Amino acid sequence: MVVMPTQQDENHLKLLEIFHYVAAGVTVLVGCIPFVHLAIGIGLQLVPVADHPAAEIPRIVGWVLIVFATIIILVFWALALVILVSGRNLCHRQRYKFCLIVAGISCLLIPYGTVLGVFTIMTLMRPSVKQIFGVDESAVTEADDVPGSDDPNETAVE
Repeated sequence: MVVMPTQQDENHLKLLEIFHYVAAGVTVLVGCIPFVHLAIGIGLQLVPVADHPAAEIPRIVGWVLIVFATIIILVFWALALVILVSGRNLCHRQRYKFCLIVAGISCLLIPYGTVLGVFTIMTLMRPSVKQIFGVDESAVTEADDVPGSDDPNETAVE
């Protein structure tokens, strides 16, 4: 079955591209929130330590804050970079599977990423959009026809 891409598909892909760029920017900003925790952790490291054994507790808490804040910042910035690259790939109509995977991952970024991810998945699953990306629809359906998966009458070759 041959489905012709429409102008609506092109418009939806253009909107998704723009929204991916916006979502990447929002994700970078959300990733900056743990800088507060990072500053507190660094501040606890700079506090002079008395000779009392309980004085080591602020240092441990400081290191925990520094490590966790750094990890969270890097994860959010990496997610932002991946979303940005996905938007760029939507612009060039390349890397269909990458865009689909990033759409699924962006669903974890509640609420804006969930909306973006669901609409991206809905758009990318259209046969006309697959044709725009150059995805071979017959290869996808052949991969789905694994013996023993759906039809109990098919015999598996061993």
